[in-house]
Amino acid sequence: MEQEILKGTTTVGVICSDGIVLASERRATMGHFIASREAKKVYQISDTIGLTIAGSVGDAQQIVRAMTVESKLYEMRRKEPVTIKGLATMLSNTLNSNRYYPFAVQLLIGGVDKNGPALYSLDAAGGIIEESKAVSTGSGSPIAYGVLEDLYTEDMTVDQGAQLAIRALHNAMKRDSASGDAISVAKIKDGKFTRMEEEEINEYRKTLN
Repeated sequence: MEQEILKGTTTVGVICSDGIVLASERRATMGHFIASREAKKVYQISDTIGLTIAGSVGDAQQIVRAMTVESKLYEMRRKEPVTIKGLATMLSNTLNSNRYYPFAVQLLIGGVDKNGPALYSLDAAGGIIEESKAVSTGSGSPIAYGVLEDLYTEDMTVDQGAQLAIRALHNAMKRDSASGDAISVAKIKDGKFTRMEEEEINEYRKTLN
């Protein structure tokens, strides 16, 4: 009998004028069973880089550990932080080299480096796309995209981008059964990776329809 895989679902990334926002809901499912209401899907890779996961939580955690180590090793050897593009390329190569025994994931990796804010989406085969605005992954992404494409503007600040991400996830959670429960939001700006307090997220959600 095939083992059920714990899965994570809807995530959002937003490029802002002063940084990057990465966000997700926190429901994890095994088929039709809600396995967790507190699944972690937004990870910190370094002070200026984050990653979101949709798909197999176990596979994604393995990738996060590897990318965190590679980021630290690069900085130790080169005496400067790795670029977002460089780490995304490294991640793409890792996924591509495992395509016969693939990691069952869809990822967003983003942050701020010497070139400014950057955001990339990657599929399980290592396909990589540089995003220029806002992006969503997972089963609730079609609903999230409706909000993102309607309300996104290129001059958004990180604070405005965080509100947009929360709104997109809030709507996805109302229609997609595999997305739900709480929301996690990370802001990357001014050389810092910070997580929004759950109370602040919930207060904003109360203003939404």
